[in-house]
Amino acid sequence: MRISIIQSCYIPWKGFFDLIGQCDEYVIFDRMQYVKRHWHNRNRIKTASGVEWLTIPVVTKGRFDQPIDEVEIEKPWAEKHWRTLELAYRRAPFFDTYAPAVRAWYERADKEERLTNVNELFTREIASLLGLTTRIVRDTAYPAEGVKTARLLAIAQAAGADCYLSGPSARAYFDESLFATAGIATEWMSYQGYLEYPQLHGAFEHGVSVLDLLFHTGTDAARYIQRSASLPLP
Repeated sequence: MRISIIQSCYIPWKGFFDLIGQCDEYVIFDRMQYVKRHWHNRNRIKTASGVEWLTIPVVTKGRFDQPIDEVEIEKPWAEKHWRTLELAYRRAPFFDTYAPAVRAWYERADKEERLTNVNELFTREIASLLGLTTRIVRDTAYPAEGVKTARLLAIAQAAGADCYLSGPSARAYFDESLFATAGIATEWMSYQGYLEYPQLHGAFEHGVSVLDLLFHTGTDAARYIQRSASLPLP
């Protein structure tokens, strides 16, 4: 059973869903510390003026050590984000197809007080739209102690995993030997080899929210989150 344990992001890019789709289970790792200017509460979209950030305003003053699942949203934001998306993508081929669903997600998200719930909502809905069958659970589903690799290992063991798929940025701290000793294989995700697709607003940009992909390619979106050449590295 292949598992991935990663902190949540706001309307993630296609690579995030590629990783999820290659796993049997994705654990939302939101008991970890929130990091400012990360992807937890923001992502990028393409607009007529260039790449633009959509950022959910969150409360951070005096809460520097707070975990992601305790981060509170500071003020109304959802309607502004939806209007920005509408302006940027209303001429995309499949905007009208997905606009009712995406707007409904924003209406639901607007009622949430915590960032983690917003991120989970969008992640689940987008994964479903892409046809992914991966089980998605919160890290609270599993008892886990320790820090860094030890904590990841405890979750993987509690979930009954025999393979762990990690994002490449974790190489800086991840201790593969702990997983190997426990009999769990480690694989490393590669984000190379994605196909380009017809995209509004100038030169092609891979590093934007997956909503860009959905609005431009419709039901073909699932094909574009699968890399054309590379597989997870050993």
